[in-house]
Parts: sequence; structure tokens; C-alpha cells
Amino acid sequence: MKKRIVVFISIILLSVHMFSQDQNFHIYLCLGQSNMQGSATVEAQDKVVMPRFKMMATTDCSEKGRKVGQWYQAVPPLSQCWAGLSPADYFGRTMAACTPDSITVGVINVAIGGSDIRLFNKDLYKAYTNTYPEQWFADQINAYGGNPYERLVKMAKKAQRTGVIKGILLHQGETNERDSNWPLYVKAVYENLLHDLSLSADDVPLLAGEVVHADQGGKCSSMNYIINTLPFYVPTAFVISSSGCSVREDNVHFNSAGVRKLGRRYAVEMLSILGY
Repeated sequence: MKKRIVVFISIILLSVHMFSQDQNFHIYLCLGQSNMQGSATVEAQDKVVMPRFKMMATTDCSEKGRKVGQWYQAVPPLSQCWAGLSPADYFGRTMAACTPDSITVGVINVAIGGSDIRLFNKDLYKAYTNTYPEQWFADQINAYGGNPYERLVKMAKKAQRTGVIKGILLHQGETNERDSNWPLYVKAVYENLLHDLSLSADDVPLLAGEVVHADQGGKCSSMNYIINTLPFYVPTAFVISSSGCSVREDNVHFNSAGVRKLGRRYAVEMLSILGY
């Protein structure tokens, strides 16, 4: 009798969870380094509010009135409080504009400028917290409680109470330039996320963007050859071209126009995957 009661209660709790989860609230996890974090200048057009585009704050930001783990209207910055415009911005805006009115799009962005991809490996991250010895790098990591992967998973689990994770966006590679093992590092991070969030690769693809392209004089453009091998290691990965995406003077970071174009390309790929 006691066993039957436990089973009955478990079914009730599962039903409550299922009914509280809005299947039309589509959530996307975003991670990477400075370009995903947002290094481009935010301009007036980027501040226009789209009611069906939301962001979950992944750090506290008193200047914007944001508290970690809470949903807000998505206006930049989407990651750390001082960041600029990110591809996640125009990914979300395009997704909201091109999906039915019943769909709300939410993004959760945890990104750190200068990071090695292994900073997002839950088993190895401690060895990559000092990629740069300067305080600015430590401050970025500390803003996420010292463990960016853990913060992303914690926020994602909270988001799963009210919505459905539909994809993972990655923009990273400059720090790992010429490292042919990069696809394996990414594979490990992706598989950890799927496991820890009880997700299926068939339902949650990985979209990885190229770094600044050779056609823009990209300083790290040789990395794009390696990035384009990712689908051989991760069958549910899709590579987003950065060709023609304009850049800042350093030839490492996209400028505002380039960020918008790249973000839209992420969205076009995701819309295609979803069958739109």
C-alpha cells in the first residue's frame, strides 16, 4: 500500500511539472568567448524591445535592475553587465520575428572573453581559470560563481521548469586556434550538457559559429577549418559561416553590423532545422 501511494504521488508531481512547462516557450543556451559575450557597440536599433524575446540574467546586474536567474525582456547586454552586442541578440530577435505569435523565445548566455573551450568542461575547468593572469579574466569567471558551466546548467534547469530547451549556440575558438582537438573538447561539453539536463541530441542541436573569416582579414581565421570539422565528431552540430560578417579594427571581434548578420545566420539555420 505504501509503495502504491509513493508511485501515485510521483505521477501527480510529474503531471504538475508537465503542465507548468510551456511547450511554446523555446529556450536556447549560448556559450563561448568574447564575441558570444558581446563585444560590439550597442546602437539604438538594438534596444528595441520585442515582447516575445526574453533573456534570463546569468549574473546580477544592478545597473540594469537584473537579478541572476530571472527572466527579462531581451535587450543587450545578454551576458555580463558591461558586455556589448552578441550574436545571441539577433538570433533571438530573428527567431521571434520568424516563428508563430504563440512562440516565445528565451536565451541564456554564459560567455567569457578569452576563454579556452575547456573552461566549460565540468571536469577540467579549474585548469583553465588562469588562461590570462590579469584580474579582468578572474573577474569574469567569478561573476559566474567561479564555474561557468555550473552556472549555465543551473540556469538551464530553472528555465526547464517553464519552457523547453530547443538548441545550444556556441561561438568560441579564437583561444584554441590551431588546436585540432577542439572538436573533441566541444563534443565533451555538448554531451555533458545533454546528460546533465536530460536532453536528447536529436531534439537539441548544437550550432557553432565560425570566428572572423579570412575574407575579413581574420587573425584567427585558420581556426575555421577546424570548426568546420565539428559535424564529423558531433552529427547534430551545424556550422554557421562568418563569411562577409564585418569586423572591428582588431580583426578578431565582429562589429555591430557583423554581429547582427552572424546572429541572423544562426537563426536561419535553426529555423531550417525546426522546419520553418
